[in-house]
Amino acid sequence: MSSSIAGIEPPPAPAAPASGPAGAVAARPAVAAAVVGADGRARCPWGLSAPEYVEYHDSEWGRPVWDEGELFERLTLEAFQSGLSWLTILRKRPAFRAAFAGFDAGVVAGFGPADVERLLGDAGIVRNRRKIEATIVNARAVLALDRPLPELIWSHRPPRRARPATLADVPAKTAESVALAKGLRAAGFVFVGPTTAYALMQACGLVDDHLADCWVPRPPE
Repeated sequence: MSSSIAGIEPPPAPAAPASGPAGAVAARPAVAAAVVGADGRARCPWGLSAPEYVEYHDSEWGRPVWDEGELFERLTLEAFQSGLSWLTILRKRPAFRAAFAGFDAGVVAGFGPADVERLLGDAGIVRNRRKIEATIVNARAVLALDRPLPELIWSHRPPRRARPATLADVPAKTAESVALAKGLRAAGFVFVGPTTAYALMQACGLVDDHLADCWVPRPPE
């Protein structure tokens, strides 16, 4: 089994999808402030658009993630989400975890061309050759780092700021996400640009972009 997968370059970034955390900003929906749900709790608007979003919004999005495997998973799924609805990725996440060995970078780094073909035949995931190959490249980059992946990612955490009042106040990228993307690319990662990096920062708690009136508690300092 060959360990060489070459020619992985990210395509031009598409417009953000119209649903999910990443698309919620770019799409600028009519309702841009927190919305009160049937349970009486105010949530970010995207967090009420599907049952899977309610669970993800309430219990996961914006909560600090420090585990290497979990960060590798989030980085991978953010790349697969590019051009798609985040809801699609959430619904396929169990299949992604099975396909990529629970996002164990040590295992995924050993995948070769035969594994790529196997994954391209897996209807449970997004069957995109470039993204599958990028995941393997990124697993190898994780192993080659001179410091742990969590340390690299969290070194780009910006100063704590007030929560945004509306979705219009949430940026698509920041100076810190530009620097994070640059740092990841310098370390050999692919398929990560400033917008994807910022979505990762939102998802993993480096920034808190729950709206000001959202019920989800702010993480401790």
